Order: sequence, then C-alpha cells, then structure tokens
Amino acid sequence: MSEESKFNFSEEETNQDKAVEQSKEAVKKDAKGLFQSVKTFFSELLDFRDDTDRDATIEAIKKDIPFKGATAWILICSIFVASVGLNANSTAVVIGAMLISPLMGPILGVGLSIAINDIDTLRKSLVNLATMIVLSLITAYLFFKFFPTADLVTNELFGRTKPDVRDVLIAFFGGSALIIARTKKGTIASVIFGVAIATALMPPLCTAGYGLAHNWDYFVGAMYLFTINTIFIALATFIVLKVLRFPMLKYANSKKRKRIAQLASILAILVMAPAIWTFVDFIKQSGFENDYNNFVKDEITSNRELWFQNGTLNTQDQKITLYFNGEITDATEADLRNELKGYDKIKEFDLEINGNKNRSFDKISDAYDRAIKELDQKDNIISGLQKQIVDLQLEVTELNKQIENNDSQNNSVSFTNLSRDAKVRFSDLQYFSYAKMLESKDFIKIDTIAVAHIKWRSSLKDSLASVKERKLSEWLKQKLKLDTLVVKRLR
Repeated sequence: MSEESKFNFSEEETNQDKAVEQSKEAVKKDAKGLFQSVKTFFSELLDFRDDTDRDATIEAIKKDIPFKGATAWILICSIFVASVGLNANSTAVVIGAMLISPLMGPILGVGLSIAINDIDTLRKSLVNLATMIVLSLITAYLFFKFFPTADLVTNELFGRTKPDVRDVLIAFFGGSALIIARTKKGTIASVIFGVAIATALMPPLCTAGYGLAHNWDYFVGAMYLFTINTIFIALATFIVLKVLRFPMLKYANSKKRKRIAQLASILAILVMAPAIWTFVDFIKQSGFENDYNNFVKDEITSNRELWFQNGTLNTQDQKITLYFNGEITDATEADLRNELKGYDKIKEFDLEINGNKNRSFDKISDAYDRAIKELDQKDNIISGLQKQIVDLQLEVTELNKQIENNDSQNNSVSFTNLSRDAKVRFSDLQYFSYAKMLESKDFIKIDTIAVAHIKWRSSLKDSLASVKERKLSEWLKQKLKLDTLVVKRLR
C-alpha cells in the first residue's frame, strides 16, 4: 500500500486537543465569573458598614446612659410591673415591663466605651448600671417581701433561676442585633423592642429581689442569668463596633492615651474572660448532659430486660447514679460500665447502680399472676352472687304477683298499687304500711280494725304533717271502703 493511500489523523487529533483546552478555559472563566458574582451578591447583602452613622450612634448611646429623674421612676415602675407579672405568672405583663425598662442604655455604654477607648463614658456607664441594679433589687425586694401572696413560686419566677447555654446565645445574638440596629441610619425601633423582650434583663432582677426576700438560691441563680445577659450584650456591642471600625478616642497627652488604652484593654479582657468561661462551661455541661441522656436512651431504656426507674448526673463529683426496679446481675452491671466508656464526655464518671433485690422481675411477675388469678376467682364469685340476687328478685316478684292475685280475688286492693298511689299523692311520705289487726277492749269481744303506719320526711313541720295525715286517712277510707281507719305516725 502506497504512502498516499494511508489515513493521517495527527492534524485532526491536534485540533481536538486545542478545542478541549479552549472549552476548559471557557468553563474556568465561567466558574470564576459565577463565583465572583455570588461573592459580590453576598458581600452586598451582608455588608452593613456603608449604612452606618458613627457619630449619631455614639451620641444616641451616650444619651441613654444617664440615670436620674424620669428614667429612675420609669425603672421603678417597670420593676413593679415585672414583679406583678412574675407573681401572677403572666407572660404578657412581663413582656410589657421589658419594653419600658431603661436598663439597656448603660450596658451598651460599657461596650461602646471599651470599643472606642472612652474611659469617661465607661465610668459613667458602670456607675449608672450599678445604680440601676441596686434600685431594681430594692424595689423587687420590697414587693416580694410585703405584698400578699408574693411568696408563691410560679413558672415565670423559676424559669429565671436556671440559666443554660441558650441564654448565652440569646444574649449575644440579641445584643448583636441591637447594636447593629442602633448603628444603622434611621434606627430600626422594632429590633430594639424585640431585643428588649428576648434578652429579658428585667425578670432576672425581679427574681433576684424575690430571692433576697424568700430564697437565697433564687437570688444567686437570677443574678447569674442577669450577669450573663449583661456581659454578652456588652461583648456583642464591643465586637460589632470594632468590626465597623468606630474611631478610637484620641487624647492630647500621649501617655494618658496609652494608659487609658491599656486600662480599656484590661477591662475588655475582664469583661470577655467571664463570658468566655461561662460559654465554655455551658458547652461542657451540655456535652455531659447529652452523653448522659444518650447513654440512658441507647443502653438502658431500650433494653427490655432492665426495669429503669430514674437516674442522676452529678457533674461536679463526676458521678452517675442509676436506680432500677429488680435485681441487677453482675454481668449486666459490668456490661453497663463497659458501654459507658463509649461516651467520650462521661467515660471517666463513676457509675453507681442500685437495684431492688427484694423486688426482682420474676417475683413481681409471680405476684402479678397470683393477683390476676385471685381477681378472676373474685369475679366468678361476684357473678354467682349477682345471679342469685336476680333469681331472688324474680322469686319475690312472682310471690308478690300471687299475693296480689289472691287479694284481687278477695276483692281487696293490691298493697303495691296502694303504696304507689299513696306516694304519688303525698310526696313527703317516706314510709307506709297497712294491715288489719285484731283488738279487744273488754277482752271478750274481738274487733278487726285497719291500721296504717306512716313516716314523713324530717323537714316537714308538725302542723303541716297533721293536715296531710287527715287527708291521707280520708283518702285511704275511700280507697279501701272502710268506715274506720287508724293512722299512726312513726318517729
């Protein structure tokens, strides 16, 4: 075969490679353009620095720091309203108190002053915040100490004594939303109101006042929650203002400026350190509780052979105590201890297992079976007695019919009909009997007389009972076609 008759693919393959490279470059450009577009979109969506009014924000926050005159009375009134709401377990009233509370101003002032290195504003904020706290505690204490029924523990009160990690998150993100809204040109009032409700500064102070009046543990828990809210709102304010690059306050004296900057930095660390420690502590506590709950759920309650009663988790002593109904074998106890090692947070905890040896599952099952048998026997006896009662009732009914038939044959009135008619005519009648008796006045001649014994209800007066007795006697004479009838009242 000649060279001219052979196919040559080299040039075609080269063209294909070039086309593939061009397609890859086009895809890369498109992807880069798409990524850049997405990045630009989110940057424009989330960037709030261009809409910040720094001077107006600083002025507005400083304006809310002072605490005197009307602000003091507003705080006192809001504390009373919140205390009443907590005592009455009314969420709506508590929310209303949050909306009128002026506590947020000094807290924002603390965050602002640390962020811009303003020691004077920091001093004013701390003094005013301390004054507000003391006045709030005194007001709440007086209410819960002297107001009637103010010592009742409601869900609204109890809910402010056990802070957890969710309170930390609410305070931080609520504070962030508040300071972002305050820095925006044209402050968003609804955000401020919402943060006032969410962060809930007033209820913990009122609960602390209740604790001073009645329960010291409530005071400690409520003040802990208030401290968390305060620190994290101030921390959020500090971070947001730093992100927005608010200008640091400058001093003519460079040594003074340096000293104030150092002091502000120390205060910032002092504020952030408890916040970070609190957050880490809550995270650790939540980890312990999650692992404990998963251990109980997966290893204990899911095991049908174990009769789990309850358990306790002691994170301070690193101890888990479990209580079971029934005896726990050594093999089961060893298995639970091995399974506990699979949970990272609580694997070093001591496990104490308490079983009730006197109430094993087998013994309880036997007792249950015996109880069921005894109940079946009692049911059978009751059924037999009920059948006997029904038979006796039928027999009595049949005898009554026979007696009434005999009476009707003798042209006498049926006692059943007579007593029923007497009750219908005289509703106050409680007892009625009728019979014919033999009597003798001279012990020679014997007479037959009709006697009816009756008893009226106790609330019927004697005068009215006498009237009714005469009417009853006349009616019986007419009904029985008698000339004489003696009616005797039973007492």
